Amino acid sequence: MKLQTLKNVASPFLYSTISGKQCSIRFLFTMTVLMCTGNSYAQDSATIFLKSGEEKFSSRLYNAATLDFEKAIKLNPNLTDAYVANGKANLEMNRLYQAGESFQKAYELQPENKEVIRELMILNYNGRQNQKAIDFARKCSCEESDRITGMSYYRMENYGQAEKYLLSALKNNEKDGEAAYTLGLTYIELEKGQEAIANFQKAVNSDPTKSNWHYELGLLYYNAGNYKGAVTSFQKAADAGYRQTNDFLENMGFCQLYSGDVDNALQTLNTVLSHKPNNTTMLTNIAYAMYATKRYQGAVEYYEKVLTINPKDASSLYMAGMAFQKMGQKQKGQAICDKAIEMDPSLAKNRTKKEMPMGL
Repeated sequence: MKLQTLKNVASPFLYSTISGKQCSIRFLFTMTVLMCTGNSYAQDSATIFLKSGEEKFSSRLYNAATLDFEKAIKLNPNLTDAYVANGKANLEMNRLYQAGESFQKAYELQPENKEVIRELMILNYNGRQNQKAIDFARKCSCEESDRITGMSYYRMENYGQAEKYLLSALKNNEKDGEAAYTLGLTYIELEKGQEAIANFQKAVNSDPTKSNWHYELGLLYYNAGNYKGAVTSFQKAADAGYRQTNDFLENMGFCQLYSGDVDNALQTLNTVLSHKPNNTTMLTNIAYAMYATKRYQGAVEYYEKVLTINPKDASSLYMAGMAFQKMGQKQKGQAICDKAIEMDPSLAKNRTKKEMPMGL
């Protein structure tokens, strides 16, 4: 009986314990279901907001789109597509910092996502984060990888690597004006003048609207002694909207003069002189250009203008004497040279060496 009594006493306790466990299991099951249901609801809602944002993006309602994308991200922080879409919308509004944050988060979630890597490559390049741009370009292996790598190396003054990647970029797309222009700049640094000219020419052919490219090509032609080519490039620069500063007009004028277009040259150079009256450096350069192109009478006229402003300019006086001799007035010219040598004995060496005291 005692045993039976014990069993009778124990049975309610055991029943209560079992019932408690069953309640706990039911509670945990209920909570799990609710959590799963909540997660599913959140994910579904995130997808809805993502699609809504994409529709607004398509309608160019970029700010409204970002609000939807941010709601989607809040509901589902692992929704990579929402970060990517948010990044693109911010790019459209030129919110580069916010775009970078979105793409960086997407990259953390999906480090092999080529679209995200490409966006980060471009963002870092545009932000002049050159080494980061190169790193992402290597991971991207996309169409723009070589050009961005090459241009980034150019910025970093690594011209050997810049040449390598820019050549590869142009091999893939010979009409890439930006790559050709940067390769031209690279060849200037590598002191390869002809290669620089060839690539600048490719650049302006690809995009004739770039006025500064035309102007820089003109300067390269000028330095190479191709004055007609320089005049043509300067004119194209002007036609494309390049600001015609005194430096621009001076370069244009001297190239016109050296190419034989004297009338237009003097008109251009006199425009500069009207902006800088009595500028002896300018007058002297014009006089010497006249002398160098065998226009001796014009040289004398401009040397006389210099001497009117500065009668003690022995070099200009000497050159005026040389110009008279070239015109056949040897006695007069010799006398003027002798007077210049009296003023500056160092000019005597020019007579014995048959050298000019100055040049452009």
